[in-house]
Amino acid sequence: MPAYRDQSAEISAALGALPTGSAVSAVANRLLDLFTGGSIAPGTRLPPERQLAATLGVGRSAVREALAALEILGIVDVRPGSGTYLRGNASELLPQSLRWGMVIGERSTLELIEVRSGLEIFAARLAAERLDDDQLNRLGEHLERMRAGVGDLAAFVEADLAFHHLLATSTGNAVLLDLLQIVRSLLRIWVDRAVQDDEHAEAAVREHTAIYDALRQRDPDAAASAMAAHMATASARLAAIEPGPAS
Repeated sequence: MPAYRDQSAEISAALGALPTGSAVSAVANRLLDLFTGGSIAPGTRLPPERQLAATLGVGRSAVREALAALEILGIVDVRPGSGTYLRGNASELLPQSLRWGMVIGERSTLELIEVRSGLEIFAARLAAERLDDDQLNRLGEHLERMRAGVGDLAAFVEADLAFHHLLATSTGNAVLLDLLQIVRSLLRIWVDRAVQDDEHAEAAVREHTAIYDALRQRDPDAAASAMAAHMATASARLAAIEPGPAS
């Protein structure tokens, strides 16, 4: 992370006040418009919450919630006792996707699930063609952690996420990896709740085993087919979850 740049005055001047009664999503959108406009460099420390709230004409709680949402999405880095910094990995692809996902309703959640399914299937196909032996071995380790995590859902979810992240990384396609990370971030509240009991976890282990076996055979069609089967059941579980506040 580069040394921070103090651009508080410039940021405040660029933001301006929001209309009275603006929601948290409006604060986040205004910040996103600024961050993705190219005038604020990665590593820049943002003005304090109090200053941002005064500039935007909103309460500090709205600013705090907007920054928390942007941190979850990987746009800013909140460091207690130091400040909030713009991270360096936002791309030109993000603005509309993030704006769309700030407050996810039922319709957009289902659309995100569909997008995630297609991206994961494509990633499995590419990975079968491109992953190396070290990546295959590490995928096997994540699969074993998933098996060991049945009965410990927090550990299981962590291993599951690691498996999918490494699979996407092994495609060698940075844009695909970024897109999957964006979609997973926007779905994270529901993904964390999707495996709700040991029966679901055991089914997911079987599905991931089929994916791993196809990858080990370097068979793109079989890998895509196995991932499609997994996405069908995983997507059904996600779609069945009633959207609600994060726990």
